[in-house]
Formats: sequence, C-alpha cells, structure tokens
Amino acid sequence: MTTHATSAELIREADARSAHNYHPLPVVVATAEGAWMTDVEGRRYLDMLAGYSALNFGHRNQRLIDAAKAQLDRVTLTSRAFHHDQFAAFCTELADLCGMEMVLPMNTGAEAVETAVKTARKWGYRVKGVPDGQAKIVVAGDNFHGRTTTIISFSTDEEACRDYGPYTPGFEIVPYGDAAAIDAAVDERTVAVLLEPIQGEAGVLVPPSGYLAEVRRITERRGTLFIADEIQSGLGRTGRTFACEHEGVVPDMYVLGKALGGGVVPVSAVVSSSAVLGVYRPGEHGSTFGGNPLACAVALEVIAMLRTGEFQQRAAELGAHLHRELGALVGGGAVQAVRGRGLWAGVDIAPGHGSGRDVSEALMERGVLVKDTHGATIRIAPPLVISKEDLDWGLEQLRTVLDV
Repeated sequence: MTTHATSAELIREADARSAHNYHPLPVVVATAEGAWMTDVEGRRYLDMLAGYSALNFGHRNQRLIDAAKAQLDRVTLTSRAFHHDQFAAFCTELADLCGMEMVLPMNTGAEAVETAVKTARKWGYRVKGVPDGQAKIVVAGDNFHGRTTTIISFSTDEEACRDYGPYTPGFEIVPYGDAAAIDAAVDERTVAVLLEPIQGEAGVLVPPSGYLAEVRRITERRGTLFIADEIQSGLGRTGRTFACEHEGVVPDMYVLGKALGGGVVPVSAVVSSSAVLGVYRPGEHGSTFGGNPLACAVALEVIAMLRTGEFQQRAAELGAHLHRELGALVGGGAVQAVRGRGLWAGVDIAPGHGSGRDVSEALMERGVLVKDTHGATIRIAPPLVISKEDLDWGLEQLRTVLDV
C-alpha cells in the first residue's frame, strides 16, 4: 500500500485481502472530528450514522481523547488477574448511573449479550430453581443482538443465521411489540425476557406505547428477569439516558456497549443487582480485556459527560426537530414512513425512489453518510454533538436526493 493511495486503490486492496462480510459504502475515511469525516482525497462528509451510536459524543471528542491519552501514559492492560486503580470507580459510577448495584464488564456488545444470556441462565438455575439444562429465554422477532453463534440462533433474519447451524436451543421468539405474546410464552422454565427497547437494525422500530411497562409487569408477576439491550438505544441516543426511561421502566438488567467506549475503545457491560450478578464465582466467566484500565478510564469520562444531562437534552431537542422535518416528507410520494425517538430515525423509501442502498450512495455523493437496512430503509443517527445547522444541511441533501 502506497503512502498516498487513492480511495479506489484502498478499496480494491481491502476487497482482495479481507473477508466480504460487510458491504460498506465506497468512501475511505482518513480523519474525523465532531460530526464530520474526511476521506483520503480530502473530501468532507457529514456523519449521520455515528457508528451505530458508538459515536454519540462525536469523533475525537476532546474530553474522551484527553482521558485516553492520560491513561495511555500510565497502564493500558493488566488482565483481571490483578486489580487496577480505574476498575472500582468504573463499576461504581456505571452501576450508579443505571440505578443498579453491580457491573460485569466486557468489550463488545455481542459479548455483553452473551454474558446476559449466561447470567440469566445461571440465575435461573441457582436462584429461581429451574431444572438444569431447561432454562428458556423469550426474545422478540426482528431482533438484532449481535452475530455470535448463540445470538443468531434466536434471530429471524435469514441473512444473519443462514448456514450457521446447528443452532443453540433455549429461546422462544414472539412478535415484537406484542406483550400478550410474551405473557403467553413465559412459563416456569423462563429465566428472562430479552428485548431491545427500540429495535435499531430492524429499521428503528419503536414499540407501541405501554409495551415496555407491560413487559415489566409481566416479568415481575411471573418471576423472570427483564433484560434491556440498550447497546444502541442507551446512553443519550433517544433523549434520555436509557430508552426504557420513556416509559418509566427499570429492567432487571441493562446490556450496554457502543457509546460506553466513546468511539475510542470497545467497552461493554452487563449491569444488574447483586442478587443477579452475585451468582458468579471466580473462573465461571471472564475476559482478558474486559474492564481494562484504558477502557475504564474512557468509560468513566463518558459517564461523567452523561451525568450533566446536556447530551440527553440535546438529543431530545434536536431529535424533535429531526422528526418534524422527516415527518413532513411522509405523504409526499418519496417517503412511506418515519420512525424513531430522539436523534434516531428509520426512513422507509417509497418504491420508485430507489433502494435504501441507492439513497445512501446518492447521499454519499452529496457529502452525507447514512446506512441502509432491510432493503428500502435508511437509518439516521448523527452524533449528539451535531449542530442544528449541520443537521439541517444534511436533511436538505436528503430532500434533494429524494426530489421533494
């Protein structure tokens, strides 16, 4: 690879040398700051995806970069074989932010979901008294919790699970948004109900009002855990710290990731009560990098930033503006529906106006980066630090592409 390789050259090399498990837009980012990214040729793009919410605080947020640099000069990894001086504060501050008692740190979102599954099963056997090997977890159709073997075993997305069997048993899938279906599925072997408060990959699907609250009542009445996967929806994205807060719901367990690492390092965690996470004993679960000093230092700064409430308020206010502007496009012929909450939206493109990929590529040509999903949908999720002026400019590009 040459020092001054072009985007086309770098894409050809990547295609030749990497597995084709992604189909990225043909842009090669070299630098980024705030809500903007610049490619190797110097072209600037407005980031309206924010790393699927991993970049809630923008690219190279100075507070997070400073925290990372300070920790880089001290110690970056000890493994959990030893203690380090950032760990206790991280667990304490994150548990307090969640209104919980204990934290089990991991690295990626999928690892955190796997940890939540293991935790629920262990709790079911040790606390609830489910017979060994019979635990069941109820999940929702159209979910996206990751791509490990166990997680794709309860996916309804054929593309995500095709050719990976045999699949992990122990899950029952019910329609998303149907609390009665959850109530019917829960039985004496059910150890948890695992849901995304808003389904991101499915197209930013917001469940019916009262759904989460009813799920909370069902799980409390039936003596099973309610696990909220807030990896994409949490940490400010929807205008609250957690999407569950919009219905006044506190689950038994939060699954967190993405924005917890500030777009700097991968950080994820399961956060719950001591009655749930207290089931673990040394050697029963772990991660070499989970809870490492660098990750904890960055995540501590993320938590401190969320404590101010400014990012949640910004997402709420700009999100209301975003949805007013997008909502005005519905019925004009190019947009069939808009869904979402806060600075997060799924936009369904009407037939005859191109696929979601077509619209994403056309926006890229105009300097705006979004991502398609499920054929005709694009997702919009800019960093929470985006200015109103930049947001409006990005929306103007969308209107231009759609000719509305």
